[in-house]
Amino acid sequence: MSAVRVLRSRRLLRQLPPGLPASLRRHYSLDVPAALLRTQGYFGGRWVSAASVFPVLDPATGQELAQVSDCGPAEAKQAVDAAYEAFQSWKQTTAKERSLLLRKWFDLLNRHKEDLAKLITFESGKPMRESLGEMAYSAAFLEWFSEEARRVYGDIVPSPVKDRRILLLKQPVGVASIITPWNFPSAMITRKVGAALAAGCTVVVKPAEDTPLSALALAELAEQAGIPPGVVNVVPCSREKTPAVGHVLCTDSLVSKISFTGSTATGKVLLKMAADTVKRVSMELGGHAPFIVFDSADVDSAVGGAMASKFRNSGQTCVCSNRFLVQSGIYDRFVDKLGRAMDAELRLGHGSEPNTTQGPLINSRAVEKVRLKLPDPELSTFSRRSSIKILILGRALVAQWLAHTNPSEFDASLLAGYFYSQDVSQIWRVAEALEVGMVGVNEGLLSTPEASFGGVKQSGLGREGSKYGIDEYLEVKYMCFGGLKP
Repeated sequence: MSAVRVLRSRRLLRQLPPGLPASLRRHYSLDVPAALLRTQGYFGGRWVSAASVFPVLDPATGQELAQVSDCGPAEAKQAVDAAYEAFQSWKQTTAKERSLLLRKWFDLLNRHKEDLAKLITFESGKPMRESLGEMAYSAAFLEWFSEEARRVYGDIVPSPVKDRRILLLKQPVGVASIITPWNFPSAMITRKVGAALAAGCTVVVKPAEDTPLSALALAELAEQAGIPPGVVNVVPCSREKTPAVGHVLCTDSLVSKISFTGSTATGKVLLKMAADTVKRVSMELGGHAPFIVFDSADVDSAVGGAMASKFRNSGQTCVCSNRFLVQSGIYDRFVDKLGRAMDAELRLGHGSEPNTTQGPLINSRAVEKVRLKLPDPELSTFSRRSSIKILILGRALVAQWLAHTNPSEFDASLLAGYFYSQDVSQIWRVAEALEVGMVGVNEGLLSTPEASFGGVKQSGLGREGSKYGIDEYLEVKYMCFGGLKP
């Protein structure tokens, strides 16, 4: 490594301060049908109020959007009980019945995509264009798993003896606790719940405290689709009550499966709680994604991929690039073009504004993390500069490059990686050598329902999406059919 350069946007990007004038508040008001703006918990097919409420805020303005029921461990237990009771009949439904219900749910998401996207924009801050993209992505998981529901095949295995037949059956694991993050408040739910329902499981969803409205709207549409009471349950709660609710969802004996997306540190806590009852667990945890540009790369394509990968959702996704390594032969061209693209394309503002490309950070804790990482004298609560550290690497062997992308200090965060090259042999060498769960080759956006999603080492367990995603919710039962007469 010969140098490190910090690339900054030439334009000062300003966050929208809280306490905007009333005229702007009216302009940024959340306008969705009342049926989709649910604020109570949902379990056993009923909308249930808790004893207290917590506020959901627009992260761009600080304006309160709604007061949502602040469920605690008692409500979480009710939801688990409702899911367990519903499982007894849901597991008996045919794959075709489950497929048709998921398809109806998919159709309703598409029908209401504009309003659902507004919910995402107002509670998470992401631009409306990205929220519409998330809704397409979210609905696609229901479509995919509605199809996969009818492809859960077992096996007939040749027996070593003549009087026996060996059958391997796939059966649903049971009640699944679904714990999701704020950055994809709709898609992270459907990616998990779609697979669980397709397999014949029932679910209890604990959405992030910053973004419960999307989860509750999904529950409303699940009910409209005809999904039976207790099959889908949602337990919203505040940050203060999250530990107690999470403890119920991870330790209750009626829960058979936990699926979590979030930080590695929280994932380890949940794993310890799940251990006492030896629950099935799948986890999609954090990522420190390398973005490598080799001398043979198409620079314009690499810049486009970098913009998409780095700045989507204001850099607040688990697969965003955060380590750039550029080979010396094209370093200057890449840095210059990336800087120009940042200046030309990045527009910070409220997500409902059509020209906005960068929404706010999700909350004050996220802002403080940025302040600690970027000791910039011009950085304040209401203004910041975008910056990217770009490492210059010489014409080294691939093994030396990988020493910078697979270092031991990032063992906890090996989810995705990206690189740009036109050298086919190099592509195969690097793709196979990168210690990540997903590799984008000449591509900065790689997520799709058809492909598996997940990391390696401490960045996760199991896979979501693809034909493998449904296996996380299935047990394989061996049936030996003996005593057959030849």
